[in-house]
Amino acid sequence: MIYLAQTDTTAGFLSKDFREINALKRRAADKPCLITTAKLSELKNLARVPAKFKNLVRRARKTTFLYPNGTAVRVVKECAHEEFLRQFDWLYSSSANLNGQNFDEAWAKAAADEVVDQNFSQNASSKIYKISKTKILRIR
Repeated sequence: MIYLAQTDTTAGFLSKDFREINALKRRAADKPCLITTAKLSELKNLARVPAKFKNLVRRARKTTFLYPNGTAVRVVKECAHEEFLRQFDWLYSSSANLNGQNFDEAWAKAAADEVVDQNFSQNASSKIYKISKTKILRIR
């Protein structure tokens, strides 16, 4: 099941299976997608946050962190998308466009199994930081 929703940053596809998203976007089947959740408690099940960065991760908004285990997770807070995500523990997420192309609302609505929102916008992408036990590196 692929959902089309307005995320905290942009229009996105969400699913429990990242391979479904990759097939829909026509990109490599094994390319990882980031994981979105509305629950900080769920983050404990997905990745271990190094002690040095726990405060940063807890307070960050519109920010994706790539953890030492290779998992990319964004905790969504204080937006309408949070309400949708609360129905699930977590979902894989990717922008709602064909690989390397711009957002096409008509195509995205036709491609998704369920359209969650009606108004879509393309806002700035989330910031991405790669963190290790002692270092942090801004990727985007």
